[in-house]
Amino acid sequence: MKQTPHILQFICSTGFYGAERWILALCRNTVAGDAKYSLAVTLEPGSEDLELVKQFEAHCGDTYLAPMSNRFDFSVVNKLAQYIKSNDIDLIHTHGYKSDILGILAAKKAGIPVVVTPHGFENAEDLKLRLFIWLGCQSMRFANHVVPLSPQLMQDVRRYGVHEPKLRYIQNGVDLSEVDAVRQAPPQLQKEKKRIGFIGQMISRKNIKDILNIFDQLTQNRDDIELVLLGDGDERSELEAYANTLTSAPDIHFLGYRDDRLDYLRSFDLFVMTSTLEGIPRCLMEACAMAIPVAAYNISGVDQLVHDEQTGLLAKLGDKATLMHQWQRLLDDEELAKQIGQNALSYVNEHYSAKRMADEYLALFEQLLATG
Repeated sequence: MKQTPHILQFICSTGFYGAERWILALCRNTVAGDAKYSLAVTLEPGSEDLELVKQFEAHCGDTYLAPMSNRFDFSVVNKLAQYIKSNDIDLIHTHGYKSDILGILAAKKAGIPVVVTPHGFENAEDLKLRLFIWLGCQSMRFANHVVPLSPQLMQDVRRYGVHEPKLRYIQNGVDLSEVDAVRQAPPQLQKEKKRIGFIGQMISRKNIKDILNIFDQLTQNRDDIELVLLGDGDERSELEAYANTLTSAPDIHFLGYRDDRLDYLRSFDLFVMTSTLEGIPRCLMEACAMAIPVAAYNISGVDQLVHDEQTGLLAKLGDKATLMHQWQRLLDDEELAKQIGQNALSYVNEHYSAKRMADEYLALFEQLLATG
């Protein structure tokens, strides 16, 4: 193995969400000179001008853009393999079912090892999409290592036939420096009401309609709150249309993707999640690192960060009445909210450092290249 390994991060990106920020956290927290990171992304119709590309070029390294004529253009395999050979790439690291399929095929064609990191599995309804998700999960068996982000994802991956020693676990991490800088700076945003907030993709497994319903129910007896939702996704237009049918519609704000999302996060009095399926949500880690109190459904992945009555408040999946009660507690009991937020900040700092995560991934890459 040469002295400085050249690692290619590969993702079929459609926005700037958890997986994209995870890649940046990994690369930015690797000591300069220990590894060289490059980024490859597919350019699909409607996904041009990606924020990830701008951020990666500014802070991490070179990027390669592979145009796709449709959502599942397999000509990318040859393009990616040629890029790997031309740029002396030692290893490819893939993120997401589509990038797993294309990346593994390109790695085999180029003769280099591949590491797959599952960030979560989508419970999509579209049959074609479900087929490709299934194929992506099957393709993991042909990777050199599969490194899920949470214990639950470890179990999920085993069901697809991936087992130790190919299966490895590295605890997830969040880039706390960016969050810390905003948390310690003077507030940038003003507000007139208590702000309940969500940041993330607007897709089916996020179950955002439950957030809207709980908020609408809560506003029947109070007028001192507003709901702010940041992010985009396939369900955004449908959710906005539904929100406009609610009596609380004037206090519901869909802001889309924002460069100042961390400033908005800091302005939240309460961060809420109603997901039905997660890895370990990056937006939730950032909320904890910002010391914002959290209320969420108790599901695998969320439970790695939110310990009920300690680092947040939980309710059973689908129990909207209990979750609404948890919202009320954190909105009305300032001492409880402050203590929960501080507990969460301490916990995420201790257990979810991006520097520790980056060091462990680099050790895995080096071990794989040394034995390959």
